[in-house]
Amino acid sequence: MSTPTTTSHRPGPPAPPARLLGPPRPADLATAAARIAPYTVRTPLLPGPVTAACGPHLLLKAEHRQLGGSFKTRGAANAVLALGARHVVTGSSGNHGIALARLARTLGLRLTVVLAAGSAPAKAAAIQALGAETVRVGGGVAEREERARALADATGAALVPSSDHPLVVAGQGTVGLEVLADAPHAETVYVPVGGGGLLAGVCLAAADHPVRVVGVEPALTPRYARSLAAGHPVTLPPSATVADGLRGQCPGHTTYPVIRDRVDDLVAVGEAEILAATTLLRRHGVDAEPSGAVALAGALRAGRRGPAVAIVSGGNTAARLLTPHHPPTHHRRGAHAMTENTATAVSTLDLLVDVFRDVLDLADLTADTDFYEAGGDSLTAFQITGRLQELLGADDIPVSLVFAYPTPRDLAEVVDADYGRA
Repeated sequence: MSTPTTTSHRPGPPAPPARLLGPPRPADLATAAARIAPYTVRTPLLPGPVTAACGPHLLLKAEHRQLGGSFKTRGAANAVLALGARHVVTGSSGNHGIALARLARTLGLRLTVVLAAGSAPAKAAAIQALGAETVRVGGGVAEREERARALADATGAALVPSSDHPLVVAGQGTVGLEVLADAPHAETVYVPVGGGGLLAGVCLAAADHPVRVVGVEPALTPRYARSLAAGHPVTLPPSATVADGLRGQCPGHTTYPVIRDRVDDLVAVGEAEILAATTLLRRHGVDAEPSGAVALAGALRAGRRGPAVAIVSGGNTAARLLTPHHPPTHHRRGAHAMTENTATAVSTLDLLVDVFRDVLDLADLTADTDFYEAGGDSLTAFQITGRLQELLGADDIPVSLVFAYPTPRDLAEVVDADYGRA
């Protein structure tokens, strides 16, 4: 196993503009690794959870420990440094925008991030807090990318897509280089698939290696599996998968041929499987968001017990990004009141019933009311998690628990067991 290596993070001017780019090649990954070294860390391989499906031979590539919280920092850094632009435009569901915003602040660049309608509010807030401009559009990823291209054309900015760019793919491919260097005997590597930049990069890293490369997609948006079956890229409608970083609708022009020519298999996992993998990682001490847990969900579904690596692609959970703007305060709606002192005097179940009632604005909500049936959505889940963090003083409670345990009673049992409220 490897250990994280921290490097110097000194700001520096962008490099001169790169030559006209062709398709990414395996050799480009070594160039990318050298270029991004001052702005990234080499993430470790961690022991995976021992389960009946995977046994003790599964390792986790800990990209949730990458600077910026996800693997996206690698591709963003490689593109920005190579292109040498002073103004960058991108479309992002969150993590790529966060990665670019950190780099833009370090390098003194202007950044505009276009967000689709379903983007996580906490991620948008994090991008804005880092100093980037944000633009929201209706629709899904396709509409987001169209607006980003139009803005770049209108302003003369450099367009740095979240996946579909040779420099981005080469940067993401450094994850694969590290995996194969640190686990040369791995038989399979499981890779989460959204836009396809990470999978394409791993495919390039494994071009001359016998490892099986398996892409794992949310079952609600299997754009690469559908496209490979059709023999050409196909576009799917917008998706509401809980894996918000993997809501791509169509394979990219750069990524599709790379994946088509090297991937060994594509696996689709359902929402319950994604949330179960997220919770399993959390209980194993890995702070992953649902998108970051998709590869593990694929490994659990495949059930192969040989040496394998699942890439935990990110840890930018909404709960982690959602930091309270004020100290714990007195929250009241109607007859329901909660204070910091109250949190220590009532049971977790009573506390959660009060929080659910307050956030969902349902006076008759009970301990067995289902979050989804009560009209809960991503925003209210973030609000419930943030309120619970404030009241219990436990800022590591992940938002995924609300999705996985949607009634106050079920959620209270988990909080009591995992956060010392028994």
